[in-house]
Amino acid sequence: MAFGDMPSTLFGFVCRVGAWSQVWVSLLAIAIFVLNTAPLELQRRILNASVHDRKFGLVLVLALAYAGLILSEGLIKLLMNVYRGWLSEKAVRSLRLTATGFSEVGSKGRDEPSTQGVEISLILAEPEPIGGFVGVAISEPVLQIGILLSVFGYMFYTQPFLAIVSIAMFSPQLVFVPLMQSAINRRVQSRIVLLRRASVGVLPSEIGRTQRKLQQELRFAEIFELNMGIYKLKYSMNFLMNLVQNSSKVVVLGLGGWYVIEGQTEVGTVVAFISGLAKVNDPWGDLVSWFQDMMVNNAKYQLFVGAMRQSG
Repeated sequence: MAFGDMPSTLFGFVCRVGAWSQVWVSLLAIAIFVLNTAPLELQRRILNASVHDRKFGLVLVLALAYAGLILSEGLIKLLMNVYRGWLSEKAVRSLRLTATGFSEVGSKGRDEPSTQGVEISLILAEPEPIGGFVGVAISEPVLQIGILLSVFGYMFYTQPFLAIVSIAMFSPQLVFVPLMQSAINRRVQSRIVLLRRASVGVLPSEIGRTQRKLQQELRFAEIFELNMGIYKLKYSMNFLMNLVQNSSKVVVLGLGGWYVIEGQTEVGTVVAFISGLAKVNDPWGDLVSWFQDMMVNNAKYQLFVGAMRQSG
């Protein structure tokens, strides 16, 4: 399905492709994060039953329940990922049909190499990442935010003070992640423009071969510098995130150990807390990745729409 009038925003396009499909895949995401937290409590009960109650029958029942929850969560996640893939491919097809439709209309300057180069990029390369994001645009933040809230809620239920300490340890990421991602986004947008110019430079033109080669070398040098800047920012951000996350584990282990010694909590609770922090690390990292993709693909989509409007 091609759209005659492209939505002005990325999320407008997400809704145009399939609003109801986004609702259904988000419901699957909700089911997953609900099932994701229950194993923490089962893990705590299994450990305490082994240490204190010493009843193998109870441990076996809890272990089977644990296995059943993991299997159910895995099957629902499989269904959700297939649904996401279908949404992504539908969006890619729509963007390509739209770009193809504009290229067939015919307008002034359509035969120029620069116009042809942009059209090739619009049809073949640029729809892939935008369409890939459409599949996870709504369900991914629903899933990851749901996991974070449910895990931290469980932590407050079992040990409020340790939960507050854990949240405090994570809070610096709310400051440096958006700032660093904005810098990455600016570089990505500049890179897309340069790649379009480079694709135009491959096509025959009236410019001499030597001059054209020199222009391409300069573009490739700029692209290289932009990519290196993206790598430095991306991996520096990952380093800071890992540092903050691992520091929170050290603090929880220290405080939790002291609570156990003082008789204020059980070993199973501390173990469940550490498992909870491990569960928080992945959704937080996935949420940051989603934010990165959203910023980058929003820039790509704006460039795509701008090219469509120029073509029209």
